[in-house]
Amino acid sequence: MELRTAASPKDVKYYTTERLREEFLVEKVFFEDEIKLVYSHIDRIIFGGAMPVSKALSLEAGAELRAEYFLQRRELGIINIGGAGRITADGVVYEIGERDGMYIGMGTKDISFESCDPAHPSKFYMCSGPAHRTCPTVRILKDAKAEHDYDVEILDVNKKELGTLEDANHRTICKYILPGQVESCQLEMGMTHLEPGSVWNTMPCHTHDRRMEVYLYFDLPEDAFVMHYMGEPQQTRHIVMRNEQAVISPSWSIHAGSGSRNYTFIWGMVGENQDFDDMDDVRMEDLL
Repeated sequence: MELRTAASPKDVKYYTTERLREEFLVEKVFFEDEIKLVYSHIDRIIFGGAMPVSKALSLEAGAELRAEYFLQRRELGIINIGGAGRITADGVVYEIGERDGMYIGMGTKDISFESCDPAHPSKFYMCSGPAHRTCPTVRILKDAKAEHDYDVEILDVNKKELGTLEDANHRTICKYILPGQVESCQLEMGMTHLEPGSVWNTMPCHTHDRRMEVYLYFDLPEDAFVMHYMGEPQQTRHIVMRNEQAVISPSWSIHAGSGSRNYTFIWGMVGENQDFDDMDDVRMEDLL
């Protein structure tokens, strides 16, 4: 498990491009037949990817957590951006299709990931935050389906369309784990897809001192990129992001992006509260 420490905004304004990328960018999230995890000191989030190809992959606590098992004191959110797969949680197997998700509550001991077709492997992206109580395990489907064969609640993704093509930000926000949708202790997670011709996300931008956030950008061809903007509103910086790369956004930082074409990104948040609208908006004319 890779460890990332917190960073002060007073220091970040002096970072070089290389230092910015070293502190905040995760250049590769998915490795064949491996689980890659990053532990950030910022609100103690853990995020990363599992890409099973030829074998099932088990989620272990690792020495960093000093725990008997990964979810002994944690909760977990998962969104699959690859081929169809399976998640096994304490002996129960759940079919997770492309763009389907899952919330697994604290106390679940054995978790493993498997692809249905090694030629089109699953890519399970996950975020985890500390938890103080157990919330129900939930399978979250991208589309409505008549599937009720599990002893676990099944929900459809909550979708909201925003923006306009004229403003280059026509997008659909898919809310997977949020209050009123899926109960959790502090974790929030979802996915935003930009329509063709739109390239801007989260603009006008904002900060939220009560929560940090991690973005995973994907659905980008090899020659495309996203300019991820971060920093204090009057001390903005940028990081060039490629396909399936993740970036850490501290609570004091803006987090917005503009791409060379449309793209999709997953957002995961942990922190003080779960009020999705608790943000400090930044006026366009105040950005520097």
